[in-house]
Parts: sequence; C-alpha cells; structure tokens
Amino acid sequence: MSLPLTVAAVDCGTNSIRLLITRREADGTLTELTRENTIVRLGQGVDETGRFNPEAIERTRQALAAYTERMRAEGVERVRMVATSATRDAENREDFFAMTRELLGQIQEGAQAEVISGDEEAHLSFRGATADIDPARGPFCVIDLGGGSTEFVMEQGARSTQMGCVRVTERFMPTDPPTEEETAAARSYIRERIAEAAEAVPFDQARTFVGCAGTFTTLSALAQGLDSYDPEHIHMSEVPFNRMREVTADLRSRTAKQRLEYGPMHPGRADVIGSGSTVVEEMMDAFEREAGASAFIISEKDILDGIVASLLED
Repeated sequence: MSLPLTVAAVDCGTNSIRLLITRREADGTLTELTRENTIVRLGQGVDETGRFNPEAIERTRQALAAYTERMRAEGVERVRMVATSATRDAENREDFFAMTRELLGQIQEGAQAEVISGDEEAHLSFRGATADIDPARGPFCVIDLGGGSTEFVMEQGARSTQMGCVRVTERFMPTDPPTEEETAAARSYIRERIAEAAEAVPFDQARTFVGCAGTFTTLSALAQGLDSYDPEHIHMSEVPFNRMREVTADLRSRTAKQRLEYGPMHPGRADVIGSGSTVVEEMMDAFEREAGASAFIISEKDILDGIVASLLED
C-alpha cells in the first residue's frame, strides 16, 4: 500500500498552457482529477523580437493563477511546471519565471517553471503518449507538434526541431488563408527540419506513428466528423493518411473565421492550424517514404502524463 498523493503537472508551450491533476489512491490506482488547456499564445512575436510580449505574459499569468486555485481546491502536494520552446528563446524570460515562482510557490515551496532539456522533454512525451498503446505495436515514433517546436521521439533517438504551428505561421504563412507561394516556402523549411530529425530518429524502424498535442487531436476530431471536441473519441483513434490529407487540405484553404465553423476547433488554434496541417502533410510524406506508414494513432496523453508519472515516482 502507498500513501495517497495528489500531484499537478503544468506544461507551458508557445501556444498554450495546460494542467493535469492526478491523485494516487492508497491502493496505488490513479484518478485523473482535471485536465485543462488554455490558449495564451505566450510565444507571440518571440521569433521576431526575441522577447516575450508583456500582454502574453499577463495572459499566461491569469491562466496559471486559475490553475493554482484549482490545485489548492484539489489538495495538490507536489507540482512541476515545464516550459519549452518560447521560454528558451526569450531575452526577458526572468519576468516569466518570477511570475511562476509567485504562483506555484503557493502550492509547493520553491516551485517555479523549469526549462527542461530536449532529451528530457522527449522522454516525458514518449512515456505519456505511449502509455495506453499495446507494446506489441512498437517500435513507436512519437511526434509532439507544438507551437514553437516539434519533437520526434523513438527509444532509439530523439530530436527537437524549431518547427511549430505558431512559428511556421509567423515566418512563412501569415496571410489568411495562406497563399500558394507562402505554403511552398513553408514546405521547404518543414522538409529541412524533418530531414534534421531523421539524422537522429530512425523513422524506417518505426511500426507505429503516434501524434500528440492540440494540432493532432483537433485533426482527429475533424477526421472523425465529431460535432465537438471529445477526448474519449479522440484518444487512441487511428486516422488513415488519406483521410488526414482531406482534412488538412480543407483547413489550409479556409480562413480562420471559416475554420471556427467546425465544432471541435478551439478559437485560439484556428489561425495557426493551417500551418500545422502543412507540417503534418510533410510528415506523412516522409513516413510513407521511409517506413511505409499509412496512419497515425492519436494520443490525448503526452508530456503532462509523463510529468505526473515522474512526480509519483519521486
């Protein structure tokens, strides 16, 4: 028997901040108490200016303050917050860290956001994303497509690339909807980043490709024709590449306002999912060519679940 323990994981990326609170019962079983996602666009303009926009920090502060209140209500004893791509790039990152110290310190003394290495981020994402998949379907390649970066992870190797839906939108595809010229330039950049990943990650050895994070889960919801975002139907769904391509081509041809007509579309994702769709299309081409792949498994679990597992082990 183990002691009951309630822990919280927070993941702050370029586009969103997310929370997972889990309780380990006395018999060792795990109960998920809450899983939340708030679009804050922390990385807004960082790629161009090298600094966090004060309004973006304030949006993130408000979301984290609400998460802290929820942690208190659930009796959280341990918390770990990781911050990824945009935080590594920003000159004024100390403003961000000070804000997280103030809020998370209310839950656990000394807690603050931490910038983890690409290797640790990859390990945590892989552990979370594959938790519910039959090991016999391995080797797995997990793809965590974020706002500023994308991680490709296998047990044999991992690589973080500077390729995310916000970064690609701001650099290459700012028109709504993007022009053919913008899309062509983005594709060239994306192919280069995938080629970089292939130097460290043996795609040809993978049997199952697992997509996680908001772009992939939203694409799955649309591919299934869901009226609203339903995690139970999305988690462990299998989306054939041919169906995925129909969805991505449709999204890229639409304006952000038109994309919002789809029920599963989050308002904070509508303006960047066109570039996210382009990234996914280039991945499918590479995975078909290298591994003969024909589908993605979509996982609602990701780095948050890996963080929770590490907290419970500690």
